[in-house]
Amino acid sequence: MATMVFERSLPDPRVVAASLDGSRLAPFWLDDLGTRASFPRHRGTANVDLAIVGAGYAGLWTALQAKERDPSLRVIVLEGKTVGWAASGRNGGFCEATLTHGEANGQNRFADELEQLDRLGAENLDEIEATVARLGLDCQFERTGSLAVAVEDYQVAELRDAHDGVDEIFFDAEQIRGRVNSPTYLGGLWSKRDTAMVHPARLAAELARACVEAGVQIVEHSPVRAIDSELPNGPVTLTLDGGFVHADRVALATNAFPSLLKRYRLHTVPVYDHVLMTEPLSAAQLASIGWEGRQGVADLANQFHYYRLTADNRILWGGYDAVYHYGGRIRSEYEDRPQTFRTLASHFFTTFPQLEGVRFSHRWAGVIDTSSRFCAFFGLARQGRVAYAAGFTGLGVAATRFAANVMLDQLSGEQTERTQLRMVREMPLPFPPEPATYAAVQATRWALDRADHNSGKRNVLLKTLDAVGLGFDS
Repeated sequence: MATMVFERSLPDPRVVAASLDGSRLAPFWLDDLGTRASFPRHRGTANVDLAIVGAGYAGLWTALQAKERDPSLRVIVLEGKTVGWAASGRNGGFCEATLTHGEANGQNRFADELEQLDRLGAENLDEIEATVARLGLDCQFERTGSLAVAVEDYQVAELRDAHDGVDEIFFDAEQIRGRVNSPTYLGGLWSKRDTAMVHPARLAAELARACVEAGVQIVEHSPVRAIDSELPNGPVTLTLDGGFVHADRVALATNAFPSLLKRYRLHTVPVYDHVLMTEPLSAAQLASIGWEGRQGVADLANQFHYYRLTADNRILWGGYDAVYHYGGRIRSEYEDRPQTFRTLASHFFTTFPQLEGVRFSHRWAGVIDTSSRFCAFFGLARQGRVAYAAGFTGLGVAATRFAANVMLDQLSGEQTERTQLRMVREMPLPFPPEPATYAAVQATRWALDRADHNSGKRNVLLKTLDAVGLGFDS
């Protein structure tokens, strides 16, 4: 079995240890946000037209677009902790056009409507860019595109085949190293229009500001404990620690956390992703890499790395070791996993050996709401009064806005291009109950690792999962 590039030239362990020494266990983005708006707890009883559970991207986009559709609506956003504290404040800031978690996943699952989904995804990203400009959202939005890089010989052909000379530009090893200088690169593909870079926590904070300016009420530290609807045409009642909310319509935007609707609790599993952030690079360090286009970068392995530059020229470095804990538990103590951070740091210096001596200022982790089809799904409940979207599987920065529009279409009873999509109408397979899920996830992680060590060839387990619609192909 072949070894991967990240195992063939390991840096000195002392370099890795020194780079992590003194790093802060906290998301850089939330630290960098500085002073942020705070919102009161919910108290008493409220009657609204639309209640939204969750103040991450999906919830905030839903609230903002609901008010833009009908400014007279009474809209409330209910957040259990603080705005953008979870996935929306911890991700890499890759705002991508794809609604299907990439071309390959879309082709495998929605080939008959992939062209339409690609168009809708591109329009959605364009509309995000326009909204950022129109509302003056201070979120460091950069329409850079993205670089997919080959770090193993077998990956080069895939990138070369995607070249169209217009929006998809192939670079051979010498050319890609002239763009971003890493000895690991054997080829690259610049997708010029499909990705923007954002400051994740700023995006969440600015969406919240825009919501409030539009007349949305936001409450924090107000977890919703139960959802109930006694009468077929009556309001939906949400029970909170501090009281109740009666709503004509409800949108659930709870990401990886257990759904208030029991029917959907096995449709996602929380998988922990891990991230490092360097200190700001000096001018000489940055010059040693190049990276003048500031694109987001990801390699083509199953266990892939993603990385990008920040506004102050730090490097965010994440991915590779996705971790599922038995029972789908989400606990703060899971966020500190020293062996994973050491592995990430080792791979960082393999990729950029010229940066030996750089230190990491922050390390953190957070949960991704993984679905079995690797992209978002949508549901309706309680006679069409409750809408639900989840399962973004790590690519939700842009897709959450599309999902918000789907939920609003569904709650209004509209038949739109979005609601008619097979992707929207069909549900993914649920995950099995424990202990089967834990065993399946661990076996799948092992199989993906073996594929990365065997020229990408998928074994019997992965082919079987593909065949039944549980294909972990990203």
